[in-house]
Amino acid sequence: METKAKTPFPYRLSKIYDDINSIINEYNPEAMSIEELFFNNNIKTGINVAQARGIVLLCGYQHQIPIFEYTPLQVKQAVVGYGRAEKKQVQKMVQSILKVDKIPKLDDITDSMAIAICHAHSSKFSEAL
Repeated sequence: METKAKTPFPYRLSKIYDDINSIINEYNPEAMSIEELFFNNNIKTGINVAQARGIVLLCGYQHQIPIFEYTPLQVKQAVVGYGRAEKKQVQKMVQSILKVDKIPKLDDITDSMAIAICHAHSSKFSEAL
């Protein structure tokens, strides 16, 4: 799911809501895993990401799906074995673990795959929100 940057933000949030609900309805997941929010330098971007993240959490909650959160450090540790790994290292390990021919173009796709791998490795030790 992708929205164009120039699209009004409320519409983008609505599209995320609709798309996540469609995915949930189609695939009926047993759990959702999501990365904890990490603020870097750009507060405005962080606030927008937080709002989109809230939409994803709401969708999971409304469908009564257990939700698990992981820090970026936990994700890197689970995927690469080193919590301070670089993005390229994580991408290469995702490619190797999932046996895909090439790394997806969008970093967000690789990130979501890494979070799913982290959850698969950690789920027996985690508690849902």
